[in-house]
Amino acid sequence: MIQLIRGFKDILPGEVELWQEIERISRELFETFGFKEIRIPIMENTELFARSIGEHTDIVEKEMYTFPDRKGDLITLRPEATASVVRSYIQHKMYAVDPVRKFYTIGPMFRRERPQKGRYRQFYQINAEVIGVDAPYVDAQLIFILATLLDRLKISDVAVHINSLGCPECRPAFRKALTALLEDKKEDLCADCLRRSSTNPLRVLDCKVPACREAMADAPPLLDYLCDGCANHFASVQRTLNGLGVPFVIDKQLVRGLDYYTRTTFEIQTGALGAQSAVAGGGRYDGLIKMLDGPDMPAIGFAIGFDRLVEIVGLKQVDFEKTPRLFIAALGEDCAEKAFDWVCRLGLAGIHAEMDMAVRSLKSQMKQADRSRAAFVLIIGESELASGNAILRNMRTKAQSPIAIDANTVKNVIAHIRPHAT
Repeated sequence: MIQLIRGFKDILPGEVELWQEIERISRELFETFGFKEIRIPIMENTELFARSIGEHTDIVEKEMYTFPDRKGDLITLRPEATASVVRSYIQHKMYAVDPVRKFYTIGPMFRRERPQKGRYRQFYQINAEVIGVDAPYVDAQLIFILATLLDRLKISDVAVHINSLGCPECRPAFRKALTALLEDKKEDLCADCLRRSSTNPLRVLDCKVPACREAMADAPPLLDYLCDGCANHFASVQRTLNGLGVPFVIDKQLVRGLDYYTRTTFEIQTGALGAQSAVAGGGRYDGLIKMLDGPDMPAIGFAIGFDRLVEIVGLKQVDFEKTPRLFIAALGEDCAEKAFDWVCRLGLAGIHAEMDMAVRSLKSQMKQADRSRAAFVLIIGESELASGNAILRNMRTKAQSPIAIDANTVKNVIAHIRPHAT
């Protein structure tokens, strides 16, 4: 038997309805705040991710699904969405019409990580990006939108963590201090961090190995090295969040795992996921668009781990499962022909109706109606044809009503079952 590839999953009927509801709530919120959906391809040239994410990140070095096509060009299944959104913004010269853009996208990403609870090799993200505005109000608004979304999804036990990663003006002094500390901590670092300490020392702060985290516990906070511009920006973000009533924690150890981040960075952490506590995160990437050969435009965004979100969402899956409004139990071929016609006409009227195409016994069909959790059953057999009335049964109250079998049967059924719709 052929089975799933390790690290991939099926989203089955019964579960997918909850995913659809999360998407609906997300889309509604984003569009209320002026975001427009963008749909990006799942494959890009490998160079896009190597340049944007950083050649010395774990994602590029270890986790990307990269392979040559038939012409030998390297292509990659997207490991994240921001780089693709930025590529699209540049390629289609969206900045020429209006440089300020708000995008959201929902879809699958791919990384060859060790599969664990809430983390898959094909995983799903909800992303939001704002391009063209450097004001700290935008930073605060994105965090506010993210906190609002989690509240609407009835997710509790969450905390907003924020930090500033500075800019090219203030990072060199911090890098010098951090490099000096790393030199003293060589004996305590893992092999990856020893390599990173010379190529990208800031990445050492993002290591998840407990020994490395302990060794770096007394690392100098980047906040102590911020230039006046970055310090003022971060202070304004904090004031605005306080004004919006969004509680937050200043997390001096918070470092996002991608090279393109600058200034404000943030995560939503929860105690509901064990050690994998982050359910969403993001930050500014003011230099990325220019780095990818576009105009010098500021930008900020976030990503939500959809798979993790589903595990902690307060919505009940059963509330969103779709069940038929009506099941038609037909006995005999003459009745089945009428039932089939009604099912199709009800579908055109927006009523989900089902029938037993095999035309089995009434007992079998009533069991099938129960399993489908249909709200009503319409029964038609030889005796109903003879009397000219089918029987409509309310499956909750067990009350029964006659429905005339004529040219208006579908209209009469709709009149009986629509007022009871929930």
